Amino acid sequence: MSTARELLDAVLDPGSFESWDQPAAHDADYLRRAAERAGTDEAVLTGRGLVQGRAVAVLVSEFAFLAGSIGMVAAARITSAVRRATAERLPIVASTASGGTRMQEGAPAFVEMINISKALMEHKAAGLPYLVHLRHPTTGGVFASWGSLGHVTVAEPGALIGFLGPKVYEAMEGIPFPPDVQTAENLAAHGVIDGVVDTADLPFLLDRTLGVLVDPPVPPTLPRRTGVVGRVDAWESVLQTRRSDRAGVQDLLRYGATGTVRLTEPDASVLVALTRLDGQPCVVVGQDRSQARSMGPAALRAARRGMNLAQALGVPLVTVIDTAGAELSPAAEEGGLAGEIAQCIATMATITVPTLSVLLGQGTGGGALALLPATTVLATEHAWLAPLPPEGASAIMHRDITHAAEMAAAQHITATELHAAGTIHHLIPEQDSDTPESLAIAVAAECAARLSQ
Repeated sequence: MSTARELLDAVLDPGSFESWDQPAAHDADYLRRAAERAGTDEAVLTGRGLVQGRAVAVLVSEFAFLAGSIGMVAAARITSAVRRATAERLPIVASTASGGTRMQEGAPAFVEMINISKALMEHKAAGLPYLVHLRHPTTGGVFASWGSLGHVTVAEPGALIGFLGPKVYEAMEGIPFPPDVQTAENLAAHGVIDGVVDTADLPFLLDRTLGVLVDPPVPPTLPRRTGVVGRVDAWESVLQTRRSDRAGVQDLLRYGATGTVRLTEPDASVLVALTRLDGQPCVVVGQDRSQARSMGPAALRAARRGMNLAQALGVPLVTVIDTAGAELSPAAEEGGLAGEIAQCIATMATITVPTLSVLLGQGTGGGALALLPATTVLATEHAWLAPLPPEGASAIMHRDITHAAEMAAAQHITATELHAAGTIHHLIPEQDSDTPESLAIAVAAECAARLSQ
């Protein structure tokens, strides 16, 4: 278990830490003894430092001081540091290791979690990043307040992370808490946190994340495609977008982006990432065709989380549409699928950051519509948008699927037709020689050109 000072040394540029803490004057013997054992005067250290030359504020727990518990002095220290970071417009990096609020101080310390949370929400409302690293263990009121409010939240491998500590649960309930639930790995798998990152790798993650959120945009360099897109055959476009070697969102990030930080993916059919498309910082929310999964409620919640993250951080949102459709199942209905589609549409229609939708391939049903209502909509030449796959439309109209090609032509689903109707604003030509790399680069170049305007 790393100490607070070891964490600071691991994350910050050498010699850059400047403490903001006033010495804590403890009048209780147990606090003085705790300070002697821990080597710190309280359960949290705050201050300012540099991460690869970028100024940040830091809040770091010291577990050796009464299990990192937060009393009145520690709470006031955190709140003061957060407010100073907001006033100085600094991103905050927090690293927790705590059993929660301090039992010796009872309810007065407990309610201070509200003041900490309020200060952090004011910081975030100012458009400033709040990045959280959960160390072993992080439980109780700390996890239920400043440990869970990050724009990006990761935990160290094997860390115990949970609201109620397992020892307390067993004492109160008379049975052990189920194993492997309150672990960093399990919470990442369920989308509660964004990932599991070893402390040694934390500087790399912070460098990438701050590189997207703090560093200014750079002029695009990828070549844009020019030329006129002619009329395309609807059924041919459908077949083109269903090819296994067709470019997808993974290729867009691989070949057209830098500094990508993948965030939580409780449903792998949707990808959320902080990245730079040809130098332009943005949040990408993309439907991942490589997973071959339809979109369920969890996928749409992940998409909406990405939309809200872009709004909170004040960076552009890029949605990538490439889906065979929303999930059709009893579980999806019970999970509120229709409501999640509606919430995504409403969120995209009302957020104030620049929004860009890319119709990259298949655009089927409500799952596609959920990511479409951007201020600018791009489409590749063979992309298409339809309320159902052509086979589904054929089944409704003809009671069979043999008329799929006919329905594709009749429903005006092609990118060129949607462009003529004004639904799509700009088309990206495709080439017979296109590979996933070349098409991804063309899409990234067009996105960057539009974002930089």
